[in-house]
Amino acid sequence: MVHNLFPTPVGMYKLERDLTDKELSFIKGQETRPNMGNTTSVDNALLRHKEMTKLRDFIETSLADYFTTVYNPKHKVNLRVTQSWANYTEPGQFHHKHEHPNSFVSGVFYPQANRETDKIYFYRSGFQQIKFPPENWNTWNSESWWFEVGTGDLILFPSSLTHMVETVQGDQTRISLSFNTFPVGNIGEEVNLTGLQIGELDGAFR
Repeated sequence: MVHNLFPTPVGMYKLERDLTDKELSFIKGQETRPNMGNTTSVDNALLRHKEMTKLRDFIETSLADYFTTVYNPKHKVNLRVTQSWANYTEPGQFHHKHEHPNSFVSGVFYPQANRETDKIYFYRSGFQQIKFPPENWNTWNSESWWFEVGTGDLILFPSSLTHMVETVQGDQTRISLSFNTFPVGNIGEEVNLTGLQIGELDGAFR
């Protein structure tokens, strides 16, 4: 038997409803700026707007489930969304390979995506000194892994996990809403000298 120790947790969630016209119009109507391979919204706090209240509730509920399932914290602590922005990747464009510094768990929600052609790619970190060409790829010998994504999908993952989007195919702009988070509450253990209190005061860290 081969045990899979210390795996990378990637959470998959689904919004079980269509976005409202108001929600979709708000996301599509954002002012944009150039990004590497595509464009992104100038506003990096989209989930704080009243138009996003119900979507934010779904994302926060999913984050709580992911955090509890993966980390199962002993003390009162949760994940706070720190930034949230939209990405617009038109046919022929791509989203460069990157990670999310100064964040603990990151996520991507898809207001508009084509499951038949759209994917998100994740990459193994670290240098591989010795490589063996595999007969078949699996989660141990792969250097990258991809998931199909469609409208209404939400993916959560460690912010340090490298990811990207290849060139978009078809004739539809792929729209994603990305966000970062950071733990708020009682982190670590006082008796072990690892205690750390991170709280909120008037919506800001203290």
